[in-house]
Amino acid sequence: MTMPGLMFGGDYNPEQWPEPVWDDDVRLMNDAGVTLVSVGIFAWAAVEPRPGQYDFGWLDRVLDKLAGAGIGVSLATMTASPPPWLAARHPETLPQRADGTRLWPGGRQQYCPSSPVYREHAARLVERVAGRYAAHPTLRLWHIGNEYGCHVRQCFCDVSAEDFRRWLRGRYGDLDALNEAWSTTFWSQRYGEWSEILPPRTAPTFANPAQKLDFARFSNEAILACYTMERDIVRRHTPHVPVTTNFIGLVHKPIDSYRWAREQDVVSLDSYPDPYDPRAHVEAAFGYDLVRAARGGQPWLLMEQAPGAVNWRERNAAKPAGVLRLWTWQAIAQGADAALFFQWRQSAGGAEKFHSAMVPHAGPDSRGYRAVRELGREVGRLAEVAGTRVAADVAVVHDWDNWWALESDAHPAVLDLLQAHRVHYDPLFDAHVSVDVVPPGADLSPYRLVVVPNAYLMSAATAQRLTTYVELGGHLVVSFFSGIVDEADRVHLGGYPAPLRRVLGLSVDEFHPLAPDATVAIDGGHGTVWSEWVVPEGAATVAAFRDGELAGRPAVTRHEFGAGVAWYLATRPSIMRALLGRALSEAGVTPVLPDLPAAVQAVERRGDARRYLFLLNHGAEPATVALPEPGADLLSADGRPLSTVTLPPRGVAVIRTASTGAATDHVAGSLRPSSRS
Repeated sequence: MTMPGLMFGGDYNPEQWPEPVWDDDVRLMNDAGVTLVSVGIFAWAAVEPRPGQYDFGWLDRVLDKLAGAGIGVSLATMTASPPPWLAARHPETLPQRADGTRLWPGGRQQYCPSSPVYREHAARLVERVAGRYAAHPTLRLWHIGNEYGCHVRQCFCDVSAEDFRRWLRGRYGDLDALNEAWSTTFWSQRYGEWSEILPPRTAPTFANPAQKLDFARFSNEAILACYTMERDIVRRHTPHVPVTTNFIGLVHKPIDSYRWAREQDVVSLDSYPDPYDPRAHVEAAFGYDLVRAARGGQPWLLMEQAPGAVNWRERNAAKPAGVLRLWTWQAIAQGADAALFFQWRQSAGGAEKFHSAMVPHAGPDSRGYRAVRELGREVGRLAEVAGTRVAADVAVVHDWDNWWALESDAHPAVLDLLQAHRVHYDPLFDAHVSVDVVPPGADLSPYRLVVVPNAYLMSAATAQRLTTYVELGGHLVVSFFSGIVDEADRVHLGGYPAPLRRVLGLSVDEFHPLAPDATVAIDGGHGTVWSEWVVPEGAATVAAFRDGELAGRPAVTRHEFGAGVAWYLATRPSIMRALLGRALSEAGVTPVLPDLPAAVQAVERRGDARRYLFLLNHGAEPATVALPEPGADLLSADGRPLSTVTLPPRGVAVIRTASTGAATDHVAGSLRPSSRS
């Protein structure tokens, strides 16, 4: 099926309101240009108030009203928050923390992902929902669950313990293989029976790191199994309707977005940058570049954002004027084909009553609603952008296994992988180049430059892939503490970083992590976080340490290898921007536009016949941009060809020009279920 245009709308929760309000909702949705709403996300108790007793009449009337108004529905499977009766009858479905604390009803998402009882009740509900609404004319998309792993990231109960053992049998086959992978000869941990294995519950000291890593993998898969169970049900009823679920946190540690993206027809993301952070748009950009890359550049859906304030930070104020529009267009520029909000009408009660909404407590005669209405009409005018894609010359490699392993216990220093990513990503963003954030197994051949921050866990296959990439002419930047352990968190023997020594042209004898606020002098600046004793094995020194016993040792190296170049950073250098700038130049990567003002983000989306240049001014001052060729600003009423564009503070322009060819194959404006065998 085809979804026309850029979609605009939000979460709609009519069960929170008396029925007379629904007609007003539909009228206002049409007024605001709403084309898609998510319905039923937290409606389980409303459609199944008692076990096996269903009331779909109210939902029938809601969907019929939306269909009559021409508004599409992303229909939820309603399983994100079980009703209280499930826990009352089956307390074994409740999740448990590592210290044994049971989590009770009263919030949301209070279920153990491995619970067969929860899954049985959820499947029964989804069968009823999918069977009832499979042919409804307003159905455009299935929304499975909601924000998986948001509150229950891992469950340590006995039900999960048994499921964990089942998963381990599938991974290792026998206990000898598990004991080898987990290095259980250390601390007398060797297992003789499967029943002896437990989740890594609270222990007297450090838990086995390989056990923790496998439990993170298992927990991700246990939650994913809940999703795929429901997805398979709705696909059986409606094979023509695409399926999604919404990722959270921009990048959410418990949920491997790359693994999950393979199980979806389109990727969705909830985005809540902090308006008090002057670099919040860069954090958002990183998340958008990741979800776009998760399905090979396919357009994605911004499933939730806040029209104004949120409710969970210590300080929750409305977004400054213009930020709502600017950040919406930023998501679209970076590949989103939908801009939706949480939620349509602001709740009068409950935990999120002070979270903003498209229709605030004041109603439609308010600044908030007027801003949403103007934005909705604006988005509606750019239907032609849907389906176009972003092409990038630079990749940053992110790996969930590495994330889980890197931030485990008993390492030379405490490292934060997302912080490391930002240290590398921000200079690329500021250099006005487009970036894909890709998994370690991605095809690297399209990229001129690949950046690998702190890839502590690295398989031999990944190391060989990086080596081949450089050998064939690629440019690679690798940061410290990379290539140290294999998939079982066992050290690659033969000198750090053993699987990368050949391509990097060096070895590392010792780690010298720095104190939290300490620095170490290097040529041209200083380093933070880390230092180490590097032994060149063909690599040339670009910058050397200047302090203490490391004085004169390499801090930054460059190695010509095959037809390409590999850089290594043995510290976190203050000269990162200059180093990455040189790497970009040597790799032949150029900005989207030359001579852009610092605060302006430029992104290009391409289709078969057109190119769309998005210009976004994240600064507080006007900015003028010279265009490489004349084009029309689609957000302007003028429509005349322009050679320069002046953006006000938080201003946006979308410039359409003729295309010399598509960036990549795509189906314009389409959102189709994945091909399945």
